[in-house]
Amino acid sequence: MGLLVGVLLLGGVGAGVMALRAWPMINVVETGRTPEYPDIQPRAYRKPTAEVFDAALHVISRLPRWSLVGYDERQGEIHAESRTALWRFVDDVRVRVVSRGGTTVVEVRSASRVGRGDFGQNARRIRGFLSELDRQLASVSAH
Repeated sequence: MGLLVGVLLLGGVGAGVMALRAWPMINVVETGRTPEYPDIQPRAYRKPTAEVFDAALHVISRLPRWSLVGYDERQGEIHAESRTALWRFVDDVRVRVVSRGGTTVVEVRSASRVGRGDFGQNARRIRGFLSELDRQLASVSAH
């Protein structure tokens, strides 16, 4: 059951309006560039850029409803699509992996193709990706 549907069943129309206001009315979220989500920042790793890039590709291949569209390792760019669970909307994701000041920095942009608001989906998608990338890189270090 979708969040909005569940809220409406449990709390009525007023609760549904409250749920709609819980997220900013935006449909693009980018690490370090979306003031509505100050917690979503680029990640910096003290690992070789190629290792982080490979880990990002591996994470994308494992995430549910994500598909790789293409990548350019020399430019440090990965393009993917992600489908929303409820209505199966296709959203665009760009991951940039670049060397900066002795560290490897990962920046992510997630954009909805449809609508003016995403109900927080792009922010959740970026958080989930970065969390999985952290896990992937930690497990690589443990071996």
